[in-house]
Amino acid sequence: MAITSDILEKIKYYCAYQERSHREVRTKLIELQVYGNELENYIVLLLEENFLNEERYACAIARGKFYYKKWGRNKIKHILNQQQVSDYCIKKAMKEIDEHDYIQTFNSLAEKKLNELKGEKNKFIKMTKLKNYLLQKGYEYEYINDYFKSKF
Repeated sequence: MAITSDILEKIKYYCAYQERSHREVRTKLIELQVYGNELENYIVLLLEENFLNEERYACAIARGKFYYKKWGRNKIKHILNQQQVSDYCIKKAMKEIDEHDYIQTFNSLAEKKLNELKGEKNKFIKMTKLKNYLLQKGYEYEYINDYFKSKF
C-alpha cells in the first residue's frame, strides 16, 4: 500500500499541533490502520519534513514539565523513558533546565509544602511527608538531604 494524501495530511496535522514522540506517532498511525513498511515510510517522510524530531520533542517536554508543572529531573526522565526517547535526547533535554532555576524551584516547593505542614507536631512525620512529596515531584535525594540538613 502506498502513502495516501488523506492519511499523510492527518498525521502531519497531528505532529504540527504539538510535539510528538515517535511512539505517539506510531500509535496514531496504527489507529489509522497503517502497518509494517507503510508505517515506516510515513515515519521517514515525517522525519525528512521535520514534522517529527525526537530531540525537539524531548526538550519541549523537559521545559514544559519543569517550568509549568514544576517536576524534578527524575520524573521528567521517567516520562521520556516511557515514550522510548533515546538516552542522548534525554541528556540533551536535561540541559534545557537551568540549574539556578531548578534549585530555586526546588526550594520554593519545599518551603511551600513545609508551610502546609506547620500543623504537624511530630517532626519525623513532617519530614517524611515533605520527603515523599519532593520525591513524588521527581527531585533527587541529594537535593532533599541538603535541604533537610539546612532546615532540621
